[in-house]
Amino acid sequence: MATSMAIESPIPVTVLTGFLGAGKTTLLNHLLRQPEMAATAVMINEFGEIGLDHLLVEALEEDAILLQAGCLCCTIRGDLSAALQRLAARVEAGQEVRRVVLETTGLADPVPILQTLLADPAIGRHFTLAGVVTLVDAANGLATLDSQSEAVRQVAVADRLLVSKPDLADAAMLEALLARLAQLNPGAVPVLAANGAAPVEALLGEGRFDPADHGEAVRGWLDASAWNGHHHHHHHHDPNRHDASIEAFCLTFDRPLPWQGLATWLEMLTATRGASVLRVKGILDLEGQEKPVAIHGVQHVWHSPTLLSGWPEGEPRRSRIVFILRDLPRAVVEDGLAAFVQAARAS
Repeated sequence: MATSMAIESPIPVTVLTGFLGAGKTTLLNHLLRQPEMAATAVMINEFGEIGLDHLLVEALEEDAILLQAGCLCCTIRGDLSAALQRLAARVEAGQEVRRVVLETTGLADPVPILQTLLADPAIGRHFTLAGVVTLVDAANGLATLDSQSEAVRQVAVADRLLVSKPDLADAAMLEALLARLAQLNPGAVPVLAANGAAPVEALLGEGRFDPADHGEAVRGWLDASAWNGHHHHHHHHDPNRHDASIEAFCLTFDRPLPWQGLATWLEMLTATRGASVLRVKGILDLEGQEKPVAIHGVQHVWHSPTLLSGWPEGEPRRSRIVFILRDLPRAVVEDGLAAFVQAARAS
């Protein structure tokens, strides 16, 4: 039986952020296999009512905590505080937790999250904000920084910057991205992380997050005296909407899907409406395949499907595909997918 114990020193919390499709889950899966990451608790927030990332992080077992309250920057503060307090109780009951990694949804403005971790006295009794790691997609990073204010803030508050998918960007594009990152955050030296591989030190680092290490704009954002507990954006509190133009939803299929029809439709969708497809992520039950297949897409870029080791324990065997779309009606996706799947089954 575990014995009760006090938390002698604050447990470090690292915030892992980055825009949609930057590769946060892939990075976590790589790092959590390293011995230095033993006894790490991971908290995962996902945008929308149905999350998948907690099923795709393979090495977490009981230490995966899903914070599923929609847009983290709007509604997660209370959930985050409560989840950390529950984790503290588990540690006091004898469970070993050396560190916490909080993976934010790609649409999150990290500033209110950091304010919560820095200013909430209930959190401060047992935890300390150790740093912010921001992942930036080499292929889409420049366009994302131009169009998404959240992505700019994710970069600006980072202690450590990781550039994912450098193999998908040519030399000129990569050089331009690195220059933009240096402009936004001159204190963080970017590390290239091909295929989600990065040294453990890139995530853990040392010390404690200090607003004084960042620029005047970041210090202003994090000024707790100016924070009244309300988000500075006027986001909808529908858990599936980030703003009026961005919507998330999940399609679920109890019958195995034909890969040919699904793949053809996905190619058509991204070729014709790729700019509106911010993110597609799914776990698929395919015809003729016993193991689940994971798919990942960001705008016009699709990654090779991944065969998982098995179906997550306790989860029903069925296909679930999460879409995050901008200015694209849900009905267009549902109707198009249904037509291609039906045609493939009939052939």
